[in-house]
Amino acid sequence: MSRGIRNTFILAGCFLSACGFAVAQEVVHALSGTVSSVNWAAKTITIITDDGSEGTFKAMTSPKTLVEFDKSLRADATAADAFNKKEARAILYYFGYGNERTAVALHDLGPGPFTKSSGTVVKFDKGERSLSIKNQAWAVESFKFTRSTVADTGSGATEGLKFEPQKGDQVQVISTGANGGATAVFVNSM
Repeated sequence: MSRGIRNTFILAGCFLSACGFAVAQEVVHALSGTVSSVNWAAKTITIITDDGSEGTFKAMTSPKTLVEFDKSLRADATAADAFNKKEARAILYYFGYGNERTAVALHDLGPGPFTKSSGTVVKFDKGERSLSIKNQAWAVESFKFTRSTVADTGSGATEGLKFEPQKGDQVQVISTGANGGATAVFVNSM
C-alpha cells in the first residue's frame, strides 16, 4: 500500500473517530410552578408555571438521551418518569422548545409558602451570596443564595452559587421567607 493511501485512511479514521465524540447533548433548562397532572399512560407531566401559563412535557424515558445537566441539580431531583406528586410545587428540568419539550427531572420544593418577585438586578455579591433587585414598585428586595438555589440562564440550569447576574439584568426570583431573610429557591433570567 502506498504511503499516500495509508495516510488518507489514517486521516479518515481520525476524522470518523472525532465525529463519534461530537454527539450533541441536550441542554437542560429549568422552570418552576405547580404540577397539575401526571399522566403515565400518555407519559406526560403538565405544570402551571409561575407566569400562569400551562405547559405539557413528555417524560424522558430513554436513558440513552445525552443531556447536559448539572450534577448537583440532578442529585437533588427525581427522574421525570418516577415523579408522581400532583399539586406539588416543583422545579421542572427540561430540554426542547415550544410544544416539543421533554421533562428530565423534577425537584419538589415542599409546602412553601413561596413569593415571586421580578425586577432589575441592582447588586449581586458572590462572596455574601446575596442578590438585590429593584422590583416593579421601585422597592429593593434582597435574597440569600444557598447550594439549594437553582438558576436558569441562557446556557442552561445551574446551581445558584454558580449564577452570576450583572447589574441591570432582568430576573424573576421565587423565594421563601421574608425580605431581609428571604432565600431564593429559583432564579431565572428574563
